[in-house]
Amino acid sequence: MRLLVDTSVWSLALRRDVPASAPEVQVLIDALNGGAELYSTGIILQELLQGFSKPKAHEQITEKFASIPMLVPETSDYIKAAEIHNRCRQKGVQAGTIDCLIAQLSVRFDLSLLTTDKDFRYMAKAVNFKIA
Repeated sequence: MRLLVDTSVWSLALRRDVPASAPEVQVLIDALNGGAELYSTGIILQELLQGFSKPKAHEQITEKFASIPMLVPETSDYIKAAEIHNRCRQKGVQAGTIDCLIAQLSVRFDLSLLTTDKDFRYMAKAVNFKIA
């Protein structure tokens, strides 16, 4: 399995105050132990780092992401992300700019999106992309 892991899953997995019980976190753990190929992109890393303010957390996150291939959007990805946004809007689904770009990257690289964010589930009904 090839996964693009959304910020929502990383955030749950990296929290120390509450053990994460979401099944998506277990999928991530299994993937980190060799059960799947993981991918990310700069905006997911940025969102994650913005959510953890302590320098030690930043260092740990940066170390974890050093071994994960980073997908770099091209101009065509931004154009197609805008099309995803417009298709969602036409079907009555609200979709954020960043979410549309993440969805587009999952489409272009043929990855399943691992997320706990319900917005992506609504988006996937309006636009064809895979949710893990």
